[in-house]
Amino acid sequence: MCWSAQADAVAGGVVAGVGLACLVRAHRSGRPGRLPLAALPLVLGVHQLVEALVWLGTDGGLPDGLAAAARTTWAVIALPLLPVLVPAAVWCATGERQRRMPAALTLLGAAVAVPLSVALASRPVSAGVHGHTLDYAVGIPHPALLLAGYLLATVGSLLMSGDRLLRRLGLLTGAGAIACALLWHLAFVSTWCALAALTSLLLLQWTGHRPAADLAHAHSADRNR
Repeated sequence: MCWSAQADAVAGGVVAGVGLACLVRAHRSGRPGRLPLAALPLVLGVHQLVEALVWLGTDGGLPDGLAAAARTTWAVIALPLLPVLVPAAVWCATGERQRRMPAALTLLGAAVAVPLSVALASRPVSAGVHGHTLDYAVGIPHPALLLAGYLLATVGSLLMSGDRLLRRLGLLTGAGAIACALLWHLAFVSTWCALAALTSLLLLQWTGHRPAADLAHAHSADRNR
């Protein structure tokens, strides 16, 4: 995600800290359905901390077994976990009338996660330095098709959530994914850590935001007192 083990460790610690703040805010809001999506920054932070270990493994700074475990853990989070977690978390946070699309996209994410999981179980994950980034090799079948499903399940669920802040997050992650991929192919620098940080800050704002329906209910209750 970042350009060195040190950068990943620092960024991962910051993003994980924001994730803990998101969980606290979501818990205090009294809306337990928000907790799964509030946990996303913590997952992203842990992901970056794991990649710091992957960097160390490419330099020979870790035992082979620990380096292999770090690569596999990184791939499990990035590949089969996120396309299920994101739409499922959006489904949990969405009102009853708007749950059909996130539910369908959760099923799509699960369908994408199956071949990704099989690929990870079938062969070891390798990683090598690619300029100022890391290049992972997993051996995914039909990568273009799976990537399309992956993006539709994750970015699409945010865009179709019906929540203004989550739609903004969907636009950010969609545009950010394109920019990050282009910079990665140039081997200039990996900017996924910056995208993870921006995503976490938007979710921190979202966890502290009260939906319009809640505000209207509160105002109505105040008038009836």
